[in-house]
Amino acid sequence: MEKLAFQNGVKKDQLLSAVNDYHGGVIVELKEPMDPNVFQNMLKASLSKWRLQGKKGVWIKLPIELANLVETAVKEGFWYHHAEPHYLMLVYWIPETENTIPANASHRVGIGAIVLNDKRELLVVQENSGRLKGTAVWKIPTGIVEEGEDIFEGAIREVKEETGIDTEFMEVLAFRQTHKALFGKSDLFFICMMRPLSFDIQKQDLEIEAAQWMPIEEYAALPFVQKHGLFKYIKDLCLVKAERNYPGFTPVPITSFFDASMSFLYCNKDGLDQDALQVHL
Repeated sequence: MEKLAFQNGVKKDQLLSAVNDYHGGVIVELKEPMDPNVFQNMLKASLSKWRLQGKKGVWIKLPIELANLVETAVKEGFWYHHAEPHYLMLVYWIPETENTIPANASHRVGIGAIVLNDKRELLVVQENSGRLKGTAVWKIPTGIVEEGEDIFEGAIREVKEETGIDTEFMEVLAFRQTHKALFGKSDLFFICMMRPLSFDIQKQDLEIEAAQWMPIEEYAALPFVQKHGLFKYIKDLCLVKAERNYPGFTPVPITSFFDASMSFLYCNKDGLDQDALQVHL
């Protein structure tokens, strides 16, 4: 019975509870308060065990309530991987080989919404915050896609929040990639085509200084729009969509091979169906 209380020469109750990940490593999720000295001893013993087992990456998820254990983990060789409002993730690479632990999320996703009505008017706003505050620059509604939110959902939400206008998502017309943006991360910005379902503007006072429906030609003639690269292309997209001759990408629901989760593939569905038809013929 005494032998069963030991594993690799270490008492089992002195080891940290962990689960295997899909890449040959382990994940430790601490939830209960622990004395830093006790944690250090358990961490040392656990690392010895995982090293003998040939484990690779070690992940420790520390809730904010256990922030007192961060220094202990760092002294044992762990480093910060990422942080969220309620936890910090620490990581450690065991083998003497190239570290293959993936980096933290590298991109932020934003949207810009082109909302055109039947009068060839574009929904535009002036910002009450950020670098365009006080510049009197008219622009399309923009925003950041939230965690767990699809691009088309983010576009609908942002337009509603900023202007009070209900919309139907139509297409992704284009996207832009930039680097070294917020906190040094890269940025993906999707330009979305929207159909208005309501027309009475009720602007958000906190972020929006002004909002209106503006004729496309008037917007296209604005000096800032003509000089700024992104604004110029947004103007071009507005004009060409008004003529109904620029196909974009629509969301097609797909399921995962690994589980029942649903996601969306953005593609030119009409063109895809046509190509498929030609192949069958």
